[in-house]
Amino acid sequence: MTDVRALRASYEARGLTESDLAPDPFVQFGRWMSDASNAGLIQPDAMVLATAAEDGAPSARLVLLKSVADGGMRFFTHQDSAKGRELERNPRAALVFPWHDLQRQVRVTGTVAKLSSEECDSYFATRPRGAQIGAWASQQSRVIPDRASLDAAAAEFAGRFEGQDVPRPPRWGGYHVTVETMEFWQGRRDRLHDRLLYRREAGVWVIERLAP
Repeated sequence: MTDVRALRASYEARGLTESDLAPDPFVQFGRWMSDASNAGLIQPDAMVLATAAEDGAPSARLVLLKSVADGGMRFFTHQDSAKGRELERNPRAALVFPWHDLQRQVRVTGTVAKLSSEECDSYFATRPRGAQIGAWASQQSRVIPDRASLDAAAAEFAGRFEGQDVPRPPRWGGYHVTVETMEFWQGRRDRLHDRLLYRREAGVWVIERLAP
């Protein structure tokens, strides 16, 4: 069994103060995303998406942030997937950007709405052709008999759309998470981490410090 004590991180970052922050959380997020990209982190746009079923049972998985716009964050997926079905019934989500190498994380909560068909079509057209075919072949989150059946479905759709643009599957699309809170977490020594939270109050962003 792995001794997790040997895996514990030693947080030596300089910390995060209120004066370091931009008044707007999206500006601050852009700064930290740039830091993550410039530091060479692998897939800095990967985020944990947490959803919950009607009975309260939670689930989480990694998805990719595709854009930040209109007061929110956007991602794309199969809307018949487990997360899509959960968001249909309970349109709220939490996001986490785990930038371990920078001793940082960003936590987001908000409400979720589907993007328009036009926005989904526009993004789908930019995807690599293989990913477009994969979106047709995969019945995401459904039980399948084996890998061979998935490969066969991909081959079938590749043949069906040969020589033409691949259209967007009807139940594949995007979501917009309207941000209600955004927390910036910076690791510090002795587990006395810095946690600074933005939240909306009367249409204005308020910044609060949370105990670690």
